[in-house]
Amino acid sequence: MVFAFNLQSAIANLQSNNRIFATAMQYTLKKSLGQHFLNDDNICRNIVAALRQEQFERLLEVGPGGGALTKYLLKLPGIDFKAVELDEEKVRYLQQTYPAICGKIVHEDFLHAAIPFEDDFIVVGNFPYNISTQILFKVLEWKRQVPVTIGMFQKEVAQRIASKPGSKVYGILSVLVQAYYDVEYLFDVPQGCFNPPPKVMSGVIKLIRRTAPPDVKSERQFFNLVKTAFNQRRKTLRNAVRGLFDDGTLNDEIFDKRAEQLSVQDFAVLTFRMK
Repeated sequence: MVFAFNLQSAIANLQSNNRIFATAMQYTLKKSLGQHFLNDDNICRNIVAALRQEQFERLLEVGPGGGALTKYLLKLPGIDFKAVELDEEKVRYLQQTYPAICGKIVHEDFLHAAIPFEDDFIVVGNFPYNISTQILFKVLEWKRQVPVTIGMFQKEVAQRIASKPGSKVYGILSVLVQAYYDVEYLFDVPQGCFNPPPKVMSGVIKLIRRTAPPDVKSERQFFNLVKTAFNQRRKTLRNAVRGLFDDGTLNDEIFDKRAEQLSVQDFAVLTFRMK
């Protein structure tokens, strides 16, 4: 009788575990979308703690995936919350698992999405690795309405965004982001915090919009100058950007430097001397 009771108990436990497993497997991981889903509650709580340091009324999560972070964001009181998710399977899973998200999902490609709010909002997310840089450029497009962004990236990308002049990883992304945002590297995230584990470490950074971005002749010329300079970063600035300045201007000693040696302000000032 004892054996029968234990056997029935084991079968009941197995059935229960299978139901949990079935629930967890209502979605699949898609490498084509750069999906590495966060599954560490401590990391999620740390991201929420960083969010709580800011005053905001509207919040946009990019790529909620399996909802590890979303379940905490939905609990933030008095916040108008939206989430952008491209994967239809994940949209169904989120709606089934977190009913409070219904009506709050923008089922769209974030890179082609319209701005989701009329007023200022914060952007947060465990950004898909394969489009994380493009996500930042989208945030730059929306910078007048996005005072703060908190995002998770591959660690090397996060370090590049936060790097300073003279660093080997200082580049286009560093200059363009830092022209409009102050960058704070918050913390590392080990591979084991994800499913599936990525091959590299991750890092969370916080962008806080600058109250006084540098003056530039035009944003188009500023972006063009920075991209042109770093596209040939091993050359002196004089050789890398020759087509953007007249010969007299190129005689200035600043053009003896390489792009990685120039500050954000240096690039901004140079825009007023472009053709």
